[in-house]
Amino acid sequence: MKTWSEMAEIQPLAGRIITNSIKKDRISHAYLIQGERGSGKEAIALLIAKGLFCNYKEALEPCQTCNMCKRIDSGNHPDVHWVEPDGKSIKIEQIRNLQKEFTYSGLESNKKVYIIKAADTLTSNAANRILKFLEEPSRQTTAIMLTENSSAIIPTIRSRCQVIDLQPLNPKNFQHKLMEQGMPEHQAILMSALTSSLEDALAWQANDWFATASKLVVQLVETLVNYPEDAYLLIHRSWMPHFKERTEQEQGLDLMLLAWKDVLYYHIGNEEQLVFFVKNSDLLQKCALSFSQENIIHVLQAILQAKRKLKQNVHPTLVMEQLTLQLKR
Repeated sequence: MKTWSEMAEIQPLAGRIITNSIKKDRISHAYLIQGERGSGKEAIALLIAKGLFCNYKEALEPCQTCNMCKRIDSGNHPDVHWVEPDGKSIKIEQIRNLQKEFTYSGLESNKKVYIIKAADTLTSNAANRILKFLEEPSRQTTAIMLTENSSAIIPTIRSRCQVIDLQPLNPKNFQHKLMEQGMPEHQAILMSALTSSLEDALAWQANDWFATASKLVVQLVETLVNYPEDAYLLIHRSWMPHFKERTEQEQGLDLMLLAWKDVLYYHIGNEEQLVFFVKNSDLLQKCALSFSQENIIHVLQAILQAKRKLKQNVHPTLVMEQLTLQLKR
């Protein structure tokens, strides 16, 4: 999504709101763009920045080829600053450094833009520091904050931003795009349930780690159905060594959630909604015989609770041990 025309096809409402502001020369001093991964947050941030600095725009569209546009794309424009989490959060030192940069005049113009990725990870001190920044807006400064979790943004920051809500991409359209790239239909269905990012989906398809992750979910489900007493051993011997980073652990739980949703869909006769077990009907039938609808609802609740615990930085081994005990019941 490199143009506002392309953006209008993917995110029509958001594109219309921002382009109307550009036409009227009323760009907000601060935006909070919220939407799931792959919905176009960074693409919109780049388009806003290019619109402010490109000297060869055609109507609303930045040229994409000038020195300004190319440096913004590469992250090397001196007056466009990106801030992203240092580890698990954005810390107050990062915001102090950003503010220090903004005390200097722009190197090539009086305009400055800062883009904060994963703004929901701002520590409380960093959030309060950025709030002071927002309370004293300069017409020459544009803040763009991106988040997948808008509920974690403090209300005082939200109230000082123009909030842009991005809609989830249409799964069927996304599946079609993936299949146009050569992805088999059953994989396209799974990927569309996990992400709206074409880049991520294609990368995961080519990644041996992801293939092994999917196999481990199948193996865990099979073990819970056939040999539940061995599930705890599987978690320690195979699951934890594979899912090492927090993002990997969260993705493992996402895959597990999709697998058990399929079992519920099968129970209620909604098989057109199947995502994970599209090519494994035998195991799906066994699961449905072994787990009642009530059991499956408890399983889904336990997986969601495990995801929340990971977000709260509970030790992942403890999270998975507790989850396994709940799944065995």
